[in-house]
Amino acid sequence: MIHPPSGDGSYKVQMNVTEFTIWLKQQAWLLGFSQAAATPAVRPPGFDHLREWLELGYAGEMDYIGERLDAYADPGRVLDGAKSILMLTRDYQTATPAKPQAGQGSVSRYAWNDVDYHDTIHQQLKSLIKQITAQFPSANARGVVDSAPLMERDFAQLAGLGWIGKHTLLMNRWQGSYFFLAALLIDVELDYDAPTDTDHCGTCTACLDACPTGAFPQSGVLDATRCISYLTIELDGPIAIDLRENVGDWLFGCDVCQDVCPWNQRAPVSITGEFTPRANQNPVDLVELFNLDDAAFRERFRKTPLWRARRRGLLRNAAIVLGNKLTARALPALVKGLYDDEPLVRGACAWALGRYDARQALAERLQVERDADVRREIEASLTVDQ
Repeated sequence: MIHPPSGDGSYKVQMNVTEFTIWLKQQAWLLGFSQAAATPAVRPPGFDHLREWLELGYAGEMDYIGERLDAYADPGRVLDGAKSILMLTRDYQTATPAKPQAGQGSVSRYAWNDVDYHDTIHQQLKSLIKQITAQFPSANARGVVDSAPLMERDFAQLAGLGWIGKHTLLMNRWQGSYFFLAALLIDVELDYDAPTDTDHCGTCTACLDACPTGAFPQSGVLDATRCISYLTIELDGPIAIDLRENVGDWLFGCDVCQDVCPWNQRAPVSITGEFTPRANQNPVDLVELFNLDDAAFRERFRKTPLWRARRRGLLRNAAIVLGNKLTARALPALVKGLYDDEPLVRGACAWALGRYDARQALAERLQVERDADVRREIEASLTVDQ
């Protein structure tokens, strides 16, 4: 490696490759990352599978993946001149998930807290890059976490951090899968770690068997259009009718395939406080959500991971859960949602109210409803045999 120029403008060697790699990993660990391993910035081995996955339509509405497909083949499109990638993990397991009662909804573990993990990890990456440039101004680096066309799981496997499980998540024998992935791309060579060549899933199919919506057409392939995490977070429109019951009590995300994995029985608990759950987010009171105005909704969720679904998506999800887990106290909230400004919310509430046989409320709304999709939802609920 190099340090700032001397008086004559020349550069002098300060660290060799091995020393710099060790230093870099140490800085990452000091910043709170739980694992750090290096790999060359090469064409990811799973790129052709990504192309096939897109062609099969498994990405659903996530058009941004296909729009940047070519960039996924070359890390140099993320950082010009990239030679190496330091793959990093950050543990997020904290408390035990609480079992939701009637009128409550479950939230994926990673989203229980007050902060969006993207913001937390981006700050860590910025700090790491600042340390690099302070010591070695000629080095160019970029940190990413879900923000660039980079196949993080492939590079993590190449760096020896684990294998890609049958549920398509990165697995580690000691860490399980309850961790975030981040990457630091840099335009210098590092001392590379050995890739993971062994799949330790064996004959176990617990994750595939437990998926409520059958989102795995085959081992190692996820049909996102059936995945509860996709349905409750990424999907912009109504959830397909044939999948609504299987959403169960999930308000945001889903952890089923991870929770049943034997390797997660030994997953470590996060030792930092950023991901400590909010008292009202494990689980969430769904009836309360319908009583929040726009300002209150934004105040509660704006800086949390749940904001990705926005108000309309969260209320859609809340209505689906309330339709799956019947409770009398949900009726006023669902009737209120039937008059929401968002057609997406009205439609989901109409479906849920059909499960309660709330025919009078549905018939009254049908008299004034102008949105064709919502009218169809109401009419379908009115014809349901109770």
